[in-house]
Amino acid sequence: MPEQQNVEYKESWRDEYLKWVCGFANAQGGRIFIGIDDKENVSGLSDYKKLMEDIPNKVVNHLGLVVDVNLHTKAKKHYIEIAVNPSDVPIAYHGNYHYRSGSRKQELKGPALHQFLLKKLGKSWDDMPVKTATLYDLDDNTINKFLHLATENKRLSADAIQGTHDDLFSGLHLVNDEKNFKNAAVLLFGIDPLKHFSHAYLKIGRFGVSDADLKFQDVIEGNILDMPDKVMDILRSKYLISPVKFVGLQRVEKLEYPEEALREALVNAIAHKDYTGTTIQIKVYDDKLVIWNPGTLPDHLNIEQLKKSHSSHPRNRNIADIFFKVGYIEAWGSGISRMFEACSKAGLPEPEIKEVEGGIEVTFLKDIFTEEFLSKQDLSPRQIRAVLYVKKQGSITNAKYQEINKVSKPTATRDLQELNRKEILENKGKKGAGAVYVLVGS
Repeated sequence: MPEQQNVEYKESWRDEYLKWVCGFANAQGGRIFIGIDDKENVSGLSDYKKLMEDIPNKVVNHLGLVVDVNLHTKAKKHYIEIAVNPSDVPIAYHGNYHYRSGSRKQELKGPALHQFLLKKLGKSWDDMPVKTATLYDLDDNTINKFLHLATENKRLSADAIQGTHDDLFSGLHLVNDEKNFKNAAVLLFGIDPLKHFSHAYLKIGRFGVSDADLKFQDVIEGNILDMPDKVMDILRSKYLISPVKFVGLQRVEKLEYPEEALREALVNAIAHKDYTGTTIQIKVYDDKLVIWNPGTLPDHLNIEQLKKSHSSHPRNRNIADIFFKVGYIEAWGSGISRMFEACSKAGLPEPEIKEVEGGIEVTFLKDIFTEEFLSKQDLSPRQIRAVLYVKKQGSITNAKYQEINKVSKPTATRDLQELNRKEILENKGKKGAGAVYVLVGS
């Protein structure tokens, strides 16, 4: 068995392996086998009797932990198993905190260490107090907006409107025992959160052919309860287009990406952001829109699990709770599914989600007619070839269809008519031999 999240192999004992014990204790626990190589071959230990006494004592003396140290034998060779349980409190080795992630041990520093210590203490960053903040730092209009939305969504008692602001924030658990406002309160309701948090803003940029080709940009500031509306407004007015279509006699204008999906991704980014890191970034290109927010997934959740039904693990519990109360989050853990459904209904490819540079990146693709998408539409290889030709050349005629697919005119006509019925290609110009087909909506 290769080394993995919970298993480590060492051919001999060194005291520096106490760091691995520390890393397992700070993570999900695990086992360290001494006397076995990386290929799971038992090399054996000649000093196993001494190690059976030394290892437990060193673990207690250096880490304050009690671990199970078990002796095993295979083919007359002895090896030792150190079984480490996860610790409820942070464990340090010589003042440094180690953590087992995947098959690697890492020393925690900076924001990662800060987040780890808070988690072990049962806290999140948004739980921490802002001792200099008072009610005068909070925006009355935003508080009233919250009360309206939360009571309208029946997620807050109507009695809350009658109480004082002190009662409200206490009931929402946005103040600590000393009556200091928490980070979440200032971020959610603050007049100027940047006064307290240097990265409490969002950047939007419009790019050309590459990241070096920045056309224009905007910085969105203010509290995060108002931020989704502000961002969506500026995306609609400045960054995205709204193609006009007619359903019967009714004029319909929709953004090139479904608003529901964009807003879902945006709300997720704001709610789950690591606010000890940098800022959220939205990059708009000709063919895609990318939302990136700092903060990796929890250890027990990966990208594939994120796409499926999963339990919620909010990084910022207080922020997530307020977003739920106002209806920004309908049900914890369901946002990704709704985002995918909205894109599917709009006929767009599934958004791409991946971990990039210590954060989560969601990419919305404007180009519906990818080879992957077309292969799912019950099209023939000839039809897919034709659509890809149109994407590159802009249009196709019946004669060109016959040429690139080496088929007869009746076959080309039948294939093109089917592409028209499936609303992939549409006829522009005159009918008959001179008909020209282009992508729908182009």
